[in-house]
Amino acid sequence: MKTIHFIFFSIFLLSITALANPEKETCNAMELTSPDFEHQSEIPKKFTCDGGDISPALEWTDVPEGTRSFALIVDDPDAPDPANPKMIWVHWVIYNIPAASDSLPEGDSGNDIPEGTLSGINDWKRTGYGGPCPPIGTHRYFHKLYALDIVLPDLKGPTKKDLEKAMDGHILEKAELVGLYKRQ
Repeated sequence: MKTIHFIFFSIFLLSITALANPEKETCNAMELTSPDFEHQSEIPKKFTCDGGDISPALEWTDVPEGTRSFALIVDDPDAPDPANPKMIWVHWVIYNIPAASDSLPEGDSGNDIPEGTLSGINDWKRTGYGGPCPPIGTHRYFHKLYALDIVLPDLKGPTKKDLEKAMDGHILEKAELVGLYKRQ
């Protein structure tokens, strides 16, 4: 009986200690944002085929420990018609973004992305960013940032599928930013 009382007393003391020390560090999830648009809001025209067709600026915080590089995939699961989607259209594939990076600048010209970053092939069969250009309705554009525990080898212009295969087993964390666009 003394043993049971001792166990309950110990648990009680540990509970009080935990409650009395609320400054214990919490683990924040990696977050992806843009100064150009809010999550689940409209992507400005300048980042679409109706404008300059340039990539928006992206920023991230709370990177997991052990991150060696990042990969970014931007795709549209609503193609061609949000009422009857048939495919996921890939707008941008880049990888080996250096772990020291915490942002990508506006305008993917190849010169603006961090040194060492490699490009994959989008569904226009070219490298680089291709902005929203939906044929009908409002589409969702998922900007997916992956923190990886590896710097990938040169995959020689991978597709989204190739990059996902190479990342398999190396993803520490994923963050998403979703933007919306409808042509006028």
